[in-house]
Amino acid sequence: MASISLCMIVKNEEKTMARCLRCVKEIVDEMIVVDTGSTDRTKEIAAEEGAKVYDFPWQEDFAAARNYAFSLAASDYCMWLDADDVIDRENQEKLAEWKERLEREEADVVMMPYDVSFDEEGQPTFTYFRERILRHVPQSYWVGRVHEVISPWGKILYGDVHIRHQKEKPHDTDRNLQIYERMLAEGEALTAREQFYYGRELYYHDRNEEAISVFREFLKCPKGWLENKLEASRQLAECYGRLGEKEKRLRVLYDSFLLDLPRAETCCMLGSIYFEMEDWRKAAFWYETALRTEKVEKGSFVQEDCYGFLPCIQLCVCYDRLGEHQRAETYNEMAALWKPKAAAVAYNRNYFKQRKEQETSS
Repeated sequence: MASISLCMIVKNEEKTMARCLRCVKEIVDEMIVVDTGSTDRTKEIAAEEGAKVYDFPWQEDFAAARNYAFSLAASDYCMWLDADDVIDRENQEKLAEWKERLEREEADVVMMPYDVSFDEEGQPTFTYFRERILRHVPQSYWVGRVHEVISPWGKILYGDVHIRHQKEKPHDTDRNLQIYERMLAEGEALTAREQFYYGRELYYHDRNEEAISVFREFLKCPKGWLENKLEASRQLAECYGRLGEKEKRLRVLYDSFLLDLPRAETCCMLGSIYFEMEDWRKAAFWYETALRTEKVEKGSFVQEDCYGFLPCIQLCVCYDRLGEHQRAETYNEMAALWKPKAAAVAYNRNYFKQRKEQETSS
């Protein structure tokens, strides 16, 4: 059976350290925890759970810390987790099966889905694939001081082990932006990927005009990854929306169709714009288009609600406003197929019930 080293970088994670390690300690062959300056009990807890604990001075470089963790591994493969990641019992069993499969298939990289946001029922609403298990060879090398990544190489397999990113503490919202701005101040040129993430940080900080400039430059870059360009187009549109530039907001979304086939996320955004304008026919067109759009799961940023619940619940409103009440009710029941306990579904059912009672009494 192939051996796997869990390799982590942590700082002040005493609340989640044990929870994370217990998810995998019976599956991996060793657990390596590299601490970048904790002042709480993180290191002690990691050691109590059986991890090998090392110190690494923080250099404002996540890739450097992760590469150090990988360098300490003694197994055939390295697997990374963040301290606030969780693997439930079902996915632990799948991970154990993948460990056996690696012995047969000898993959170089295993991509696995990363669930990073959730609805009120705990179901994933935003998922994307990350390089999760990598052969322990020089090609498995992290790059990027922020939003670090290993470019997939060799034989790549896609797994079905869902890892949930469940934060238990607020993160430093300024840290990443400060690192990028320090890089620029020091004259360091940003790669296409770094330019994309720098634009996102500006967007998150509501520095919309700066974000627009960065995103537009990124979209011109031939080396930019397609999925990042599609996401940049949506966030660029949001920036224009914040500035009240409605025509530019629409234009950038329509221009994104030149990059690839429409994604449901983009269709829903177009639907929401026309929804705000109370142009119910156009809004309905784009929400219905979203429902017909095939999900591109491998490598894309997937907002799960855009592939079912969100278009249906919005179509319910659109057709109600258009006076097509039976059609509206049908879409509400379709929304219930994805989220039967959703408050919006219950509200709409009550609305349609009252409407029918009023029609009967009159």
